[in-house]
Amino acid sequence: MNTPTQHSTAAALVSDFLTGEAFGDRADLARFLREHRLVTEGAIPITLADLDEAVVLREGLREALRGPDGDDEAVARGQKVLDGLRVTVRMMPEPEAAGHLAPAVVDEVRRGLARVAGAWATVLATGEWRHLRG
Repeated sequence: MNTPTQHSTAAALVSDFLTGEAFGDRADLARFLREHRLVTEGAIPITLADLDEAVVLREGLREALRGPDGDDEAVARGQKVLDGLRVTVRMMPEPEAAGHLAPAVVDEVRRGLARVAGAWATVLATGEWRHLRG
């Protein structure tokens, strides 16, 4: 009998980011960010560049999870997006936070993606990434 494993908040966010509905347009990305409370309520201007960053990040993380069989170029493109999503460490953990890292960017959409990046860092640190599927 297998015991179901409960994902941490960070792992659940990363899993949803990787396996959720495709980001076919800006409305899809807005819906994901709102559903996961990664942005404030109300109108958020999402540019085509924001959408492209989200898609590239998603593809890069998916390929990274594939390990040696992953597409190195997709991983490298995803890494470039991660490099631009600055995060900072929280002095004290917040109960509802996906990890101990917080966005250090101003733009609303990039703050949401930075929260995904912080969650990714958390699952890497805890080893939970081994149990995620892309």
